[in-house]
Parts: sequence; structure tokens; C-alpha cells
Amino acid sequence: MPKPGAKLLICLLAGVGILLALVSGASAQELPVIEDEGGALSARIIQLFLIITVLSLAPGIAMMITCLPFMVIVFSFLRQAIGLQQAPPNMMVMSLAMFLTFFIMEPVFMESWETGIKPLMDDDITEEQAFENTMEPFRGFMENRVEPETLDRLAAALPNREFSLEGEKPLSLLVTSFMLSEIKRAFQIGFVIFLPFLIIDLIVASILMAMGMMMVPPAIVSLPFKLAFFVMADGWMKLTEALLMGYAG
Repeated sequence: MPKPGAKLLICLLAGVGILLALVSGASAQELPVIEDEGGALSARIIQLFLIITVLSLAPGIAMMITCLPFMVIVFSFLRQAIGLQQAPPNMMVMSLAMFLTFFIMEPVFMESWETGIKPLMDDDITEEQAFENTMEPFRGFMENRVEPETLDRLAAALPNREFSLEGEKPLSLLVTSFMLSEIKRAFQIGFVIFLPFLIIDLIVASILMAMGMMMVPPAIVSLPFKLAFFVMADGWMKLTEALLMGYAG
């Protein structure tokens, strides 16, 4: 029996295939509109529009309610701290961040599938219920990571909205506060990452000045030492372990 993730992938691929078939046949013949006894569009066409909508919104949703922005910012800080511009390349940094995000968020994804998406596909609940059930695991994840001070300050910034911070918080306020909290936390970790590499740069620059080699760029000389330090310390694994332990709670 295929896993829920495989089922979703099959549905998405099938929807794309149907869309391509419709587009390719549109120029040759007029597409009929399939109607049921009540005169409504067929469920297949509606599902096709829903699949296209999900595909277009998926990247934005992933950036807003998962740990992907946090991972991308931290790895970008690491690359700049070492002094490498294109190694690892952007695609590899994004891919590593995406797989780590899936590794961390897998329980949330599975719970969201079982409580929201699967019952909707089985016609057991309505679309409104499916949305609430799907978002509930993500709400719990965001509430565990958001800073209360950020919620309070954003709510106070728009007093005319009268946000209620007791019980279930408004989704717009929660998502915005979560993103700001994750960005702030990523910048704090980026500052800590920069410190050891900054010390190496200062030591190399001081040695070059003492030797009278002021025309030699310190960044070029310090780069091999920073790479050696990072490799010998098993930096990638230690940084990844630290990031994962931050989400263990």
C-alpha cells in the first residue's frame, strides 16, 4: 500500500498530466463542459483547479509555516563566514535546507495528512473542516517556536484590529510572528558562527602586518586556515546536530 506522500505525488502528477492533455487538445477541438444532474462542474475539473492552486502556493506556504527560512539563513551565514561565495552553490544549500526541513517537519506533515487532507479526499469532511484540521499541526509547531514578545508587539502595532491573544491566535498574526521569530533566531546563530572565523581573519591580518606584507589580501591567506578549521571540527555535522536539537522540544 503506497504511503500518503506517494499518493499525494501521484495525484499531483496525474493533475499535471490532465492539464497538459487539456491544453494540447484545446486547439484541435472545443472542450466540453461536463455537468452533473444539478448543472455543476464535474468534480474532476474542480480537483484539477485545486491541484494547480496548491502547486502555485506550495513554495510560499513552505516558506511561511516551516523551518525552511531558518535553515536557509543559517547556511547562508555559514558560507559567508568561511569566505566562500559559490561553494556550496545556492542549489545545494537550498536542497540541504529542504531535506532538513522535511526531516524535522515529517511528523507535522503526517499528522496534517491524516487529519485534514486524507479525510477530504475520502469525502468525510468539508473543505472548511479540512483546512482547519490541516493547519492545526502547523499551529502547534509555530506556537512552540514563536516568541510571545513578538506576538504582543505585532498585535499592539495595530490596536484597531483588537487581536485576541488568548486561546487560538489569528492565523495572520501567528504566521507573521513565527517568521519574524525564526529570522531573529537565525541571525543570532549567524553571529555565533561568524565569531571563530572572524578571530582567524584577525590573527592572519595581524601576522601579515607584522611581516610587512600589507599588500597581500588577508582573506586569501586565511581561507585555507578557515577551511581546515571547519573540516577538522566536523563543522557540517556539528552545525546540523545543533539545528536539529533546537527543534527537539
